[in-house]
Amino acid sequence: MKRIMYISTTTSKLSDAEVEEIGRKSTFNNAKVGVTGILLSAHEFFFQILEGREEDVDQVLERIRRDIRHEGVLILKAEHDVKQRLFGNWSMKTVRLDGISDVLIQAIRIMLENITESHRIIERYTQPAVLQFMTEGINPLTVPVMKREQIILFSDIVAFSHLSGLFPVEEVAALVNLFLDTCSRKIVAHGGQVTKYVGDCVVAHFPPDKSDQALHACLETLREIKVLRQSAGECRLQRFLYCGFGLSKGPVIEGNIGSSIKMDYTVLGDIVNLAARLESLTREIGKAIAISESVRDACCEAWEFVRAGEFQLKGQSTSQPIYTITDPLVDDIKTYQAILLEAGQGNCDLPVK
Repeated sequence: MKRIMYISTTTSKLSDAEVEEIGRKSTFNNAKVGVTGILLSAHEFFFQILEGREEDVDQVLERIRRDIRHEGVLILKAEHDVKQRLFGNWSMKTVRLDGISDVLIQAIRIMLENITESHRIIERYTQPAVLQFMTEGINPLTVPVMKREQIILFSDIVAFSHLSGLFPVEEVAALVNLFLDTCSRKIVAHGGQVTKYVGDCVVAHFPPDKSDQALHACLETLREIKVLRQSAGECRLQRFLYCGFGLSKGPVIEGNIGSSIKMDYTVLGDIVNLAARLESLTREIGKAIAISESVRDACCEAWEFVRAGEFQLKGQSTSQPIYTITDPLVDDIKTYQAILLEAGQGNCDLPVK
């Protein structure tokens, strides 16, 4: 058997009658497949334990995920090969903790709230791949290191290190957060995984058959960033927000890399370094996207590819052809010299960091 514990957050305030109805339907549906457990409700939080045959628990959990009355289902623990039920006589016992004055119940309610809040905080600092493992009931620390094919995306802000010295630290931090959020949302929307942030840089990866989706993520980020520039005030740092993208494809080492102090689930390899070199090359070729030949060859859509030249990039033993695509958004990039000239010699009196 399988046992899972999860927490979730309600999408709206639920009355006692609504919680009771959820419990009634859960009892009816779960009893039909032999799934037992308990559901605790405390303010906007749900805490639930489900146990039964693995396939039955998975089906119930999938139904729960689709329920629009709550969101953010986070698996706290998943146990496989369970020999004995904890709730053998309960198809689904429902307990509403709100309004109960008993000291012990109040303590349980506070504990659930604190667990939920702590996990939500940890969630923001945790890599999406690790969260995915956890929601599937897999201990990320047990996932073996593997060699696999990936498309690597590398992106950062043009002239960031120079611009950061011209503006207040609060505005610099706000710009980095804005860029990382914009880029990450587009990556995830097109089936990619954000691997890490390094300062103002985003490192992400896509499955090897998603070259087209990776390019769409780049273009949509460039489109949104252009709107952000146009909507910025005359002397705001956001007005000078430009970025470049490097895309490479090949074998990487993926898995847990780190120490006893800190662990990352990340990707390593020459292909990752190549994506970073390609991103730096965007300044030289005057295009916001630079891709390797392997990425170009893996695309299925009718992109208008342009050969940007042949380059021997740092860390590469031989020169290789580099490509970009024809699109006005890709042409909309400036060198760091041009950005600094515009930022430092404009008509506005820039604040000093």
